[in-house]
Amino acid sequence: VYYYNKEFIITMSNPMSKTSLQIYRDCIRLVRHIAPGHSAKGIALRTTVRAQFYNARNEKDADTIEKLKANAIRGLSNYMLYESSAKDKSISKAMTKFDDTKIPPTKGKS
Repeated sequence: VYYYNKEFIITMSNPMSKTSLQIYRDCIRLVRHIAPGHSAKGIALRTTVRAQFYNARNEKDADTIEKLKANAIRGLSNYMLYESSAKDKSISKAMTKFDDTKIPPTKGKS
């Protein structure tokens, strides 16, 4: 669903200008898209999203709030990239190649 109004264009040009409530609603919509109905997967995803937002509900630090919003937007973007890779063979190939590469562990960490 596309809404052609001034507010939508502004928020889409800069996703970080979205409110926490708008991001929460986007996350819940994505869960409905991924796991419609009342499946175990859908319930688990909704519970996870709600818990993350519930735990951060009293956050007052602007920098922390921006980081949390960025994390949520990154999650939404990653899912959209994942879904688009199924339709675009070049993206799918690049993602498979990236997954197949072995990243050596850093010193001191296992």
